[in-house]
Amino acid sequence: MRQDLQIIADLVRPGARVLDLGCGDGELLHYLQLHKQVNGYGLEIDPSMITRCIQRGVNVIEQDLDQGLGNFADNSFDLVVMAETLQAVRQPDALLDEMLRVGEQCIVTFPNFGHWRCRTYLATRGAMPIAKHLPHRWYDTPNIHLCTFADFERLCRAKELEIIERFVSDTSYRPGPLINLLPNLFGTIAYYRLGRGQ
Repeated sequence: MRQDLQIIADLVRPGARVLDLGCGDGELLHYLQLHKQVNGYGLEIDPSMITRCIQRGVNVIEQDLDQGLGNFADNSFDLVVMAETLQAVRQPDALLDEMLRVGEQCIVTFPNFGHWRCRTYLATRGAMPIAKHLPHRWYDTPNIHLCTFADFERLCRAKELEIIERFVSDTSYRPGPLINLLPNLFGTIAYYRLGRGQ
């Protein structure tokens, strides 16, 4: 399994009810069903990925995340997962609200646009950065909301969401002393487990 998905899988408790937003080919849910006996559903918009989910035996629903999660009742899931998709949806703040309406907790991962390489690229070249964790050019990127870890944490505070757990890694999905010291400068990908707060 992909390393980033393994990190998420390690945060999921056995037997949980899981909703995976933008589930791709269903790799995470397939693993969780086999190894953690989760009861899960995936949401995906790409027909070829939906076919792959079905071939793996993953329950999948064709759905555009920009349409919200109105077809799910409150507290339908223990955990809602959205891996590297937050920056590509039209209203990430509204989707976070929906994730924590239908789920008790959520896990969100996204790339850091505040990484030192991005800052240096922009400062020295005067152009939008291209990096290993951000490989697209400005005109063909799926990312429409560029944010840093600091931006995301400000949003969580404004919404009074509880940051239960945070893991920040490099492009090889490993932590390190500089990343732990200055995550917004040296981290490339963050994993946040969030709750509704008080």
